[in-house]
Parts: sequence; C-alpha cells; structure tokens
Amino acid sequence: DNCSLTLALDKLSFDCSNVGENTVTLTGTDASGNTASANATVTVIDNVAPVAAGQDITVSLDANGEVSISASQIDNGSSDNCGISTFSINKDQFDCNDLGENTVTLTVTDAAGNSSTTSVTVTVVDNIVPTVITKDATIYLDANGVASIAISDIDNGSSDNCSLTLALDKLSFDCSNVGENTVT
Repeated sequence: DNCSLTLALDKLSFDCSNVGENTVTLTGTDASGNTASANATVTVIDNVAPVAAGQDITVSLDANGEVSISASQIDNGSSDNCGISTFSINKDQFDCNDLGENTVTLTVTDAAGNSSTTSVTVTVVDNIVPTVITKDATIYLDANGVASIAISDIDNGSSDNCSLTLALDKLSFDCSNVGENTVT
C-alpha cells in the first residue's frame, strides 16, 4: 500500500481435519480503511507415521486343527496424531503345522498413507486330547510259543485334531500270557 498496511488471515491454525488443500484469505487494510483480499491455498500434510504397539498372544487350535486371529487381538494401543485408518497382519490363519511360536507383523496405517509395523509372537497350542478307540484282538501262539500284535490289530479309529502317534505298551506274547491280557 502507499501508506501503512495491516494484514490479516481468516485462518491461522490447522489440525488433522484440515489435511489436504485449504483456501485461506489474506486481507490487507490501509490506514484509510481501504481493503483488498486475495486467496491462497495452504496444503496441510500429515507425514507423521503411526506408532505401532503389539502384544504377544497364545491361541488354541480348534477341533479341526485350525485357529484364526485378527489384528485387534495383537494390537496393544497403537496410536497416530490423526488416527489410524487400517490395521492389518501378515498371517491370520494357523493350523497344526504352526504349533509353537510364530512371528506375526502388525501394520498400522493412517489416512495419509503413513504406516508403521511391529512384530509379535503368536504361540499356537493344541489343548484337545486325542480320541483313542480300541478293539479287542485274539492272537494265536506259533509253533515256538510266541505271537506279536501290531497297532492296527488294536486301533479302532483313534483320531486327533492334529497328527496322532499311537503306541502299545505290549507287542509280544508267549506261553506265560495265554488268556486275557490288558494292552494299553
């Protein structure tokens, strides 16, 4: 201005709700009260990444030998200056092959596309006991007075949600065992 000039903005502060382009008006007023205005674009950028916070968990396989988890189960208060828009994990399905400790990565992303990750341990356990089904068997001693049985002679469809190893406490018999014998 040819004389003194006072400048004023219609908006001075911005927050997360203003991310992106914002029109701001600059108004100049001289000592005589004459005014003029012009608009400018102020682009607010959120370039602060979220803080990913995770927690270790233990999960149990179901009767089918499977378990699913969600990101919310391993999130432990992740935060962001403008709020988190998505939570994701790199593995959410587990089965009998995953028994024990598994490393899972939690990724948190804000609306501006900034992201952060953290790794947690997901311990998979199998707490379902096997179902053991047996059948009685009759065996005959050979000419040497001995006989033996196999697991298949006693097993009658035993099962488990994961793999099952079967064992018998007694496999061989001789003349001293003639009659009924309890086999486990």
